Amino acid sequence: MESVKTIQPDEFEAHKHWYPKALNATIHPMINFFLNLSQERIITRYCHLHPTVNPEKLAEVLNHKAKHFLWAGADLLNVTSAGGKRQMVVIENNSCPSGQKSMPLIDDNQEQGSYRLMVERTFKPYLKNLRKKIQGGLAVIYDKNPMEASGYAEVIADVMNEPVYYVPFYTDDENPAVKFRDGLMYIRDNNGEEVSIRAAFRYLTQKPWNRLPLHSKTRILNPIAACLAGGRNKMVAAKAYDIFNTELQAHGLKINTPETIWDVRKNEVPLWVKKMGGHAVVKVPYSNAGQGVYTIVTEEELNKFMEIEFDYDLFIVQSLIGNSNWSSTTSAGKLYHVGTIPNQKNQTFVADIRMMVSSTEKGIRPLCTYARRAEQPLVDQIKDSTNSWKMLGTNLSFKNKDGSWGNDTNRLVLMDRRDFNKLGIGLDDLIEAYIQTVLSMVAIDKMAQTLFNKQGKFRMRLFKSLNDDPSLLNEIMESNAKVQSVSANGSLKS
Repeated sequence: MESVKTIQPDEFEAHKHWYPKALNATIHPMINFFLNLSQERIITRYCHLHPTVNPEKLAEVLNHKAKHFLWAGADLLNVTSAGGKRQMVVIENNSCPSGQKSMPLIDDNQEQGSYRLMVERTFKPYLKNLRKKIQGGLAVIYDKNPMEASGYAEVIADVMNEPVYYVPFYTDDENPAVKFRDGLMYIRDNNGEEVSIRAAFRYLTQKPWNRLPLHSKTRILNPIAACLAGGRNKMVAAKAYDIFNTELQAHGLKINTPETIWDVRKNEVPLWVKKMGGHAVVKVPYSNAGQGVYTIVTEEELNKFMEIEFDYDLFIVQSLIGNSNWSSTTSAGKLYHVGTIPNQKNQTFVADIRMMVSSTEKGIRPLCTYARRAEQPLVDQIKDSTNSWKMLGTNLSFKNKDGSWGNDTNRLVLMDRRDFNKLGIGLDDLIEAYIQTVLSMVAIDKMAQTLFNKQGKFRMRLFKSLNDDPSLLNEIMESNAKVQSVSANGSLKS
């Protein structure tokens, strides 16, 4: 296990926090232009292309003051219909998104890139007036992606001009360096000394609710409520989107998602796959980084899924977006991938777009973006031996046998002068991706706010009605009972 590090100001070194291909890349002029567009110009352009959209409502959404979900990264697919109607579809929105290490620098003179934008625009304002309430230091806690997590730690040290504790916090650590007592986070430094933490930047991606409490005096970005309300919970996210879409409908706005069936038990999965024409995507609602996602286009793939033993009881089933010849049949018709511009072998690949945004004093603003392509090209016809994940799965992360994580950067598509044109998207597609990201982020933040009563207590009974999965509920309750135990008895000294 890694050790706790104390990072001082002026320790940032750019080469440690970007993929080499991104650090040496030149940003595409269109991406640079998009990231610098004012909110007013974006609204004007979007409403010009979508005349039924209410500009006042769109402005209200883009200026939403996030309370729980302040930093988000949506994965979107560029799709079209048989009639040629193109749109960006939200696959999921993440409460600990990656992306900084894949983003070319906007300004060669600003070596900290959008790491610094994130810290200055969002993290620093989030801590406003906190010292008057809570004393303590700052920390970055992580269980994945040290390249970016350490980058945030070094930039926070610079922006806040104070030391930052950089702390590993793995789900299977029997003696973690992070504990909570009376709602306050404490970390154990390498000298065995206990240090109180007034605020923490969180990069915990694997079941974060089994380490973090529902209520915390330490201010955490993002708090665990953002995960449970949809940022790490596809089940509740789907319901949050559905509820918010009801509100948006009268204003011409909508979160575009695949058709989604929630609260599906494993033995019901074949019925829903059949209803969608034998093509569907089945997801473990609480996994991420490409884990727990099963694309099903053949009977063999369905049988393999049914043979797997899972930790959880409920799944979601979504319509599969594939080739024009083999996508799910839904009430809205078939959608299929626009895909990349054909390569020299005339092959088209599925690609998704990650759009990272954060809540600022001037509204929810884009931070960075990149794309990922699938391992194998799309085919026109499915065979019994087809491995659909290799054609449809785009996530770059993979888990090694020892439990560590790796990344297949060969499939990374940068927003630079060389790669961007392969995506076949334009400025209006980027604006659409940004607006879809913000709509889904606001939906999840609104859901998170609903999960707390007027006294600020988490409404467990309401959450259970939204996500009645005993295995997940047990994890949450056991974690909070553990925190209560530490509060009463525990010390951080090993």
